[in-house]
Amino acid sequence: LFILSVFKFLVFQQITMAENSGDLIKINQVALFTPTLNEIKNVITPAVAKNFEEIAVDVVDCPDLTEVPFQLASKGLGGHPKLFDIGGPPFLLPSVQRNKIYDVQTILKQINYNNKAFVIGAGAGPWPQLSRNCEMMMNVVIDSDEIKNQTKLAWVGEDNQCVLQNCKESDTRLALLANLFVSEGKPGKVIKVYAKTRTGNLDFITTIQNALSARYKSQLVGMGGTFLIKQGKVKQHVMPDFSPVPLNSEKSLNDWLHFYNMSAPLVAVGTLVSAENNLDLRVQHFHSFSDHGEGGHYHIDVTPDTVEYLGYFNVADCLYRIDQPPKSVSFGKD
Repeated sequence: LFILSVFKFLVFQQITMAENSGDLIKINQVALFTPTLNEIKNVITPAVAKNFEEIAVDVVDCPDLTEVPFQLASKGLGGHPKLFDIGGPPFLLPSVQRNKIYDVQTILKQINYNNKAFVIGAGAGPWPQLSRNCEMMMNVVIDSDEIKNQTKLAWVGEDNQCVLQNCKESDTRLALLANLFVSEGKPGKVIKVYAKTRTGNLDFITTIQNALSARYKSQLVGMGGTFLIKQGKVKQHVMPDFSPVPLNSEKSLNDWLHFYNMSAPLVAVGTLVSAENNLDLRVQHFHSFSDHGEGGHYHIDVTPDTVEYLGYFNVADCLYRIDQPPKSVSFGKD
């Protein structure tokens, strides 16, 4: 029975996509299990309560995410919600594969996502735009070839400081890897997760992901959305330019990355799934940006006594695994 259940949620459709080089990229389309939002609420509430002092988990109407403090490119998270898991750490580690560049517009056309597409999430930015490696906080609306691009890019400056800048309006590319939530950006019901004062060892997203993993052992569940770090500071990293030497271990990777304690308010975007499964999925990936020049890859808050989170998430009905690397690596997914 367990094997049958696993088989049912791993059945996928293969799609191919042509790169600029003429090579074919394989896209696996995976149907996700879609619990009701009320069920998700009941699954994650005990986990959040175990890890934070003050919590509230509710099913609510999504607030207008274009307004302060979120300032996203569309109002909501509703309408044909999908997940994209693109590339992966093996295209960066141990040595970078610079040819791994993807355009979200091309992917949307290939999978026949003919609706307005609101795309948010975390990934490596389009290095050709900056002539250097960078982090990406995708935040873009693509509608009938019209683009509203509020994507941010973060990179390491000459003095080892974090530099945060706007992506070019017309550039909807990314490189190497990304985890994106795609919807029509419509208002609708979402899961609201509020948490203040961390008392446990798990970060905000790991708390939610672990709860999903424990509940849905034989089913693949995926979510995406945004959360605000309202108070406190968080540990985040920014990738410097590509390493001239191979990064063969977790230590060498961490020595290469630049870590910062970044201050609230920060707005994070990304995805989480209940399991890696045989598609080598990244179980969680969120990047944050701000109005004060800081942004990067979210790890955990470093001020547990004062940290305050507010998140809004929706459940996706389908996942597209795009250009899965032929080999996995044992590190680089944190």
